[in-house]
Amino acid sequence: MRLDRPFAVAFEHRVRFTQAAFDPANDALASVLMDPSGDGDARRLAAFVDAGVLAAHPMIPEMLARYLASRARGGDRLPELACCESVAGGETTKDGMHTVDQVLLATERFRIDRRSVVLAIGGGAVLDAVGFAAATAHRGVRHVRMPTTVLAQDDAAMGVKNGVNRFGKKNYVGAFCPPDGVVCDRDFLATVPERHFLGGFSEAVKIACLRDPALLAQIEHAAPTLRAHSVDAAWPIVMRSAELHLQHVTDGGDPFERLNARPLDFGHWSAHKLEQVTGFELPHGDAVSIGVALDCTYSMLAGMLAEGECSRVVACLRALGLPVWHPALSDTTRLLRGLDEFREHLGGQLTVTLLRAIGSPEDVHAMDGPLVARAAERLSHLD
Repeated sequence: MRLDRPFAVAFEHRVRFTQAAFDPANDALASVLMDPSGDGDARRLAAFVDAGVLAAHPMIPEMLARYLASRARGGDRLPELACCESVAGGETTKDGMHTVDQVLLATERFRIDRRSVVLAIGGGAVLDAVGFAAATAHRGVRHVRMPTTVLAQDDAAMGVKNGVNRFGKKNYVGAFCPPDGVVCDRDFLATVPERHFLGGFSEAVKIACLRDPALLAQIEHAAPTLRAHSVDAAWPIVMRSAELHLQHVTDGGDPFERLNARPLDFGHWSAHKLEQVTGFELPHGDAVSIGVALDCTYSMLAGMLAEGECSRVVACLRALGLPVWHPALSDTTRLLRGLDEFREHLGGQLTVTLLRAIGSPEDVHAMDGPLVARAAERLSHLD
């Protein structure tokens, strides 16, 4: 007997862009904390806050408790705050299972069931680690993200992936699990450290190269004010980048990456390898900037992308104060192992997205090692 039955599971990706999210008059957070099924009340909430964010905003636990209590008095059926714990921030939070275990211990201790909520407040790495724990507790508890960095708001929080690094490999252990909601509060961007503020725009440049030439022009124009840490200049770019990333996840036909192509990973095959070989001392945003510059230059040397368009992208990254080269690029043999790891991570045929023009991506299934070396060498003269 053979039983084959196709089925589909409906998800809704609920994203809010707001300001002063913990103001009780603001319903953005409440709208994603309420149980979307309507079958019952959300029960308890366990919050986990990036230690760096908590240092910059020490009143978060108090503001969150006050917000929940005030909204509940107003009639909202919101969860009760069970705990608000600090977790390690940055890539160290993904270095093994320590943050995942911390979250799992809290979900067990405070009886966070599938009607309860795990709230992650922090950068992309914290969202990844806390989200992975939420995806595995009880085979998946409700999870809400509050991204606090440019990179987390304009890219990471829009995805449906969670995970941590193992065996020296980026995101080796993880799960696909869409969040119940995402709340992006522009107030957090004012306190993001300078390097991470600017580094987040590498993902905006990436998605602009793939999908929106007008966004690239907007970033080029805003680069001087972005370098001055202007949140006013950053906010529309962050929102547009997030919208484009979200569109790909929800409308691209492959949210759980079962196909060979991963266009949103333009520039990432080398970025992930650079993070690995530098012991993750190179931040993800900087690594993506270098990876985008490398793949644009390779596209140009391969005769795909006009030299002027390549130069424009590289100049935009440099205008943002982002690197386009790292000494690790000189070890081409080691760098090219990143292609094998990139293919292995997805499985199947190697597929790398390059550019025919800004706004016109093209997938290729092989990359020429000597041409990669030439592209890296060319960039070494610019950085």
